[in-house]
Amino acid sequence: MKNLCIIIPVYNEEDNLERVKQEMENFMRIASVPTEVLFVNDGSTDGSLRIIKEICGNNSNFKHINFDRNYGLSAAIKAGIDHTQTELIGYIDSDLQTDPDDFNLLLKEIKDYDLVTGVRANRKDSFIKNMSSSIANGIRRAFTHDGMDDTGCPLKIMKADKAKQIPMFKGLHRFLPAMILLQGGTIKQIPVKHYPRIAGTAKFGVFNRIIGPLTDCFAYLWMKKKYINYKVQDTSL
Repeated sequence: MKNLCIIIPVYNEEDNLERVKQEMENFMRIASVPTEVLFVNDGSTDGSLRIIKEICGNNSNFKHINFDRNYGLSAAIKAGIDHTQTELIGYIDSDLQTDPDDFNLLLKEIKDYDLVTGVRANRKDSFIKNMSSSIANGIRRAFTHDGMDDTGCPLKIMKADKAKQIPMFKGLHRFLPAMILLQGGTIKQIPVKHYPRIAGTAKFGVFNRIIGPLTDCFAYLWMKKKYINYKVQDTSL
């Protein structure tokens, strides 16, 4: 049975973390595979790190990485991937606008794919946020041709052998399915639940939902052109 580590990036989410702990503990009880959590504290300036350390100190299934300053969501996800030792790697945001229980839906499919991502059904965001996200997804899909309707959905599971080969770059979190495809991997999307944010504040505005993906797409095209992919036929090692 494959183990799962769920990466949870955190930046100034002190009001959400107790609920994160409770929801993740509830999921671990019903998870179809053994599961652990890895918090990545992305230079929070509130009380997030203190709460994370308390959670990890009281439960061996919770661990953490602490950055010396804020590097952004892509760096937090990449650091989490680099530090996991499980065969499966999950990702969810600390605002819990997606449901940890839906990881079981993704786990049902992951044996046949290298990445399974959620698609947020009936999104509970504002009109402006939904519209900007739709525009950003359209821009990214036109560049990557990955067929994904909601690449920004913060609920994903990847096989570690593919995830660990993804190179680090700013905007990485928007291109996880595309980067798996570049390796010759397989991807799938399935509908998952979505909730309004209960506490804390959103970290992305209209500008960085639209302009950010557009500029990152050019970086992706450059990387796609330069990307080296190979398979070892045999070895004496």
